[in-house]
Amino acid sequence: MAQISLTFPDGTAREFPAGTTAAEVAEGISKSLAKKAISASLDGVHWDLQWPIEHDGAIAINTMQDDAPALELIRHDLAHIMARAVQEIWPDVKVTIGPVRDFGWFYDFDRAEPFTPEDLGRIETRMREIVNAREPVRTEIWERERAIRHYEETGEPYKIELIHRIPGDEPIRMYWHGDWQDMCRGPHLLHTGQVPADAFKLMNVAGAFWLGDNTRPMLQRIYGVAFRNRNDLKAHLTMLEEAAKRDHRRLGREMDLFHFQEEAPGQVFWHPNGWRIYTTLQDYMRRRQDRGGYVEVNTPQVVDRKLWEASGHWEKYQEHMFIVEVDEEHAREKAVNALKPMNCPCHVQVFNQGLKSYRDLPLRMAEFGSCNRYEPSGALHGIMRVRGFTQDDAHIFCAEDDIEVETKRFIEFLSQVYSDLGFSAFKVKFSDRPEMRSGSDAVWDKAEAALRQATQAAGAEFELNPGEGAFYGPKLEFVLTDAIGRDWQCGTLQVDFVLPERLDASYIGKDGAKHRPVMLHRAVLGSFERFIGILIESHAGKLPFWLAPRQVVVASIVSDADDYVAEVTEMLRAAGIRAEADTRNEKINYKVREHSLGKVPVILAIGQREVAERTVSLRRLGEKHTRTETLDTLVDTLTQEARAPDMR
Repeated sequence: MAQISLTFPDGTAREFPAGTTAAEVAEGISKSLAKKAISASLDGVHWDLQWPIEHDGAIAINTMQDDAPALELIRHDLAHIMARAVQEIWPDVKVTIGPVRDFGWFYDFDRAEPFTPEDLGRIETRMREIVNAREPVRTEIWERERAIRHYEETGEPYKIELIHRIPGDEPIRMYWHGDWQDMCRGPHLLHTGQVPADAFKLMNVAGAFWLGDNTRPMLQRIYGVAFRNRNDLKAHLTMLEEAAKRDHRRLGREMDLFHFQEEAPGQVFWHPNGWRIYTTLQDYMRRRQDRGGYVEVNTPQVVDRKLWEASGHWEKYQEHMFIVEVDEEHAREKAVNALKPMNCPCHVQVFNQGLKSYRDLPLRMAEFGSCNRYEPSGALHGIMRVRGFTQDDAHIFCAEDDIEVETKRFIEFLSQVYSDLGFSAFKVKFSDRPEMRSGSDAVWDKAEAALRQATQAAGAEFELNPGEGAFYGPKLEFVLTDAIGRDWQCGTLQVDFVLPERLDASYIGKDGAKHRPVMLHRAVLGSFERFIGILIESHAGKLPFWLAPRQVVVASIVSDADDYVAEVTEMLRAAGIRAEADTRNEKINYKVREHSLGKVPVILAIGQREVAERTVSLRRLGEKHTRTETLDTLVDTLTQEARAPDMR
């Protein structure tokens, strides 16, 4: 019998008969490990304990203590268990797909009647019964024809369509959870009892078109979340409750920041308060960029398709672009243009004006560029996911030898901005070549090696994010963690050897010959709209004083104080503080509640005593008590707080 050699994490190697399963490998190590085993990793691939191993490789046995594989299996098995529960309660329901997602899973069902909250309770109860029954999970590989016949007999048309979408003559893997069967790549657990019965919850139901195609049937998608234990589930549900309180859409209404309407889907109508946040943040970024050696430009919104064809966006990105047809001077053929989805091709056009020398490099070109990208209506989400947005975009044109220095310089720049905005730490992901890309493998090898080396030289640790690079180059993604532990990918840095070649950018080197510059695409905030949404949610609307759109409300307690209210308000405004007077004939408690709901950081109450003593009663947002301040002390204190971090 043929033998294979398996190498374990400690470096030791053992021989096994070819076809040995990972479960048998675990049993061969120890019975205790075999009981704890949930899956294996074989040469980095997540491997089912039931799958045979036919070749040499590096193997590790996973248990519930291994976070990533454990969560993947728990959530994947629960998708199957949920689908089984649904069909046991309602046998006429058709099943489709049920992938793992962040924090849980979903499964799409074809059912005539809508699922209700009470239905979710019934499904959960049945799921726990299945888990507690500890029924075995088994797997087989079927020929395609057998699988199709099976689903024809059981009346599952969606599964038949999925089989036809699987390329070539690949065999079909089937899984059984107890007596219920589904087509699936796996891996899965060994029995349903390995799923923690008290660590999952069904969350909600939403509509979803079959395969995301709005011409296909509308299905019902049930979402669930799951963790390794009850405490993790409880912490997640608590986080969701907190996130709901911080939802920027709700806070946007309460703070009167923006709105949307159906005549402009995915486009933001900024109100004065929201636009004040926007412009304050933009002014801050402009000052930072000025000091960072950037020059600011502005480029057109509508650009002829010829440029997008030359850059490669027409081929690789057209589905996300808004196309504009114009009958130029009543010509027989309409000119085809596009609203720019990004700024980079236009920045190359600015670079190409006039002869550039090596002495002009690195050229750091920035633009607060307004862009438009098509997003499906179902994907739009407040100001977090829109169709029209403005990037804090910049492109650094440099020599290849400058990549390392410019990468280090950018990471330092980005770190300072994030620190100023209240994010003291961030994670870095390295995204390499995607399946759809421009440029040769040799060019990609060079770009990836240059970015990896530059990132390491900058002292930035990173995790690999395979296949997620831009179509023109690899990128770094900078991920922030907000106040309640959620991650947000914001900044990016991309190394691009492709676009300068496609758009014929060049400079004269020291040798007097023409050379291609390298183009570093970079953003810190990403888009102003999304970043403002992140700030609102992270701060629960209680923005830093310098960034708050309404900084101070001076409220009268009695009408006799109105003149002093006006005087205090004018003094604050003269000091550069955004102050407003509230002399309405309302009780002070009513005024405080109203302005606290609007997230005004400082409320000053003024009555007869304050008028006589020329003081104010100060109450800060979130504090229960007030304190008395002299007017001069107050103005000095708030003037300091009103300065942006880069101006202190």
